[in-house]
Amino acid sequence: MKKILVPTDFSKEAENAIKIAAKLAKKHDCELILLHLLDQQLYSYSDSSNSSQLPEALFFMQLAHKEFENITNKPYLKGITVHEMIDFKEVELGVMEISKEHNIDLVVMGSQGASGLKELFVGSTAEKVVRYSDTPVLVVKNDQPNFHIDDFVFASDFNEDNKESYKKAVKLAKTFNAKIHLLMVNTIGNFTTTASARVRITEFIKDVSFDNYTINIYNDETPEKGILNFSQIMGADLIGISTHGRQGLSHFFNGSLSEDLVNHAQKPVITFRI
Repeated sequence: MKKILVPTDFSKEAENAIKIAAKLAKKHDCELILLHLLDQQLYSYSDSSNSSQLPEALFFMQLAHKEFENITNKPYLKGITVHEMIDFKEVELGVMEISKEHNIDLVVMGSQGASGLKELFVGSTAEKVVRYSDTPVLVVKNDQPNFHIDDFVFASDFNEDNKESYKKAVKLAKTFNAKIHLLMVNTIGNFTTTASARVRITEFIKDVSFDNYTINIYNDETPEKGILNFSQIMGADLIGISTHGRQGLSHFFNGSLSEDLVNHAQKPVITFRI
């Protein structure tokens, strides 16, 4: 892992994300890129014909630079190579483009919690970032001074379309030297016997070289409750799930589970796009 991207609106939630990104950057000797995106529709800086909006755009850029100065002087960033970036794009588009342009290994985002990601990203923007980003996205809540990743729950239905996201999870687990707890949640409406589930999971992971894992089948009322309850029991440091682009989450993660899990989990959640 060489580069971590943190989108920021300079809120408390965004600073929590920067603090965790800083811990990861120090531990793994990474560069940190802090990104502030101004809404392209409001501040058409790139449109030279609209000169009336140019002063407004420059004003917001100056404000952002002042905020960056305050952040980069924080003691938790000492000794880290930090780059600041300001661009005029919608957040989800900007994050995706900059991640590709700069070969970002991990995106770290802040979240307010149960009210969703609207504190940092207006409307459904954060959901789009999580859903469409080819780069893994780590969503964190609150200030976590003792943040570490030793136990990593990877929840899935373990169908073949999740294989690539599992490979990404393994790569991350190796980086963190973490144990992966493979989790399949059984519900009344989608029940699989323990024996069948273990066979499916074993078959799913057989071609991926990684031995530091456990296999777990957990029964609960809903997939979300199962993931949250199991992670709490295990004392997990991180929850990982797969996202499926415009189709939302894969078969196992249907409906609004992605948003619900990110909003309701007090633990950090990382998403991997299929």
